[in-house]
Amino acid sequence: MARPSLRENLIAAAVEQFHGRGYAATGVKDITDAAGAPKGSFYNHFKSKEALAVVALERYGASRGLGSLLDPSVPPLTRLRRHFEFLRDENVDAEFNRGCLVGDLAVEVADHSEALRASTRKSFEAWAEALAHAIADAQRAGDVSKALDSSTLAGFVLASWEGALISARTERSAKPFETFFTIVFGVILR
Repeated sequence: MARPSLRENLIAAAVEQFHGRGYAATGVKDITDAAGAPKGSFYNHFKSKEALAVVALERYGASRGLGSLLDPSVPPLTRLRRHFEFLRDENVDAEFNRGCLVGDLAVEVADHSEALRASTRKSFEAWAEALAHAIADAQRAGDVSKALDSSTLAGFVLASWEGALISARTERSAKPFETFFTIVFGVILR
């Protein structure tokens, strides 16, 4: 098996450091130390911490399981529920110490970095599009009302999820997730 490249190690370390500590609290040295790389090698692969953060967001997005929301072999509401259960379980397993890297960076640095604002926007758009696809499938199957279009519903569900994450981290409790599932799957997506 081939060893991961230094660039891949830096990306993986950046995802972990940004997710665990935040953007501002993470320095290039923190990333290179976590990757087991000399600090000077960082700039052979990335122009700046900001440039690495954009790549880290892409890598994080790829780990969110958005493809499962498009799987026509699984009933659409099952796809949606499994997706959010995966995200909930991940947060509970982390003892409520991590939220969503996209949301965290959007709040922390999007006002100060056009590149990261654009990257977080793109990440949220891709996520909302995958959610909208599953919701539209559920509407076509007659499982979800067509009173609102799937994109509007997806945007609301995504915003609700991000709010539930913030509340769960603040409370160090799964109760906000329970509320999310009750309202989203018991009322909104009916």
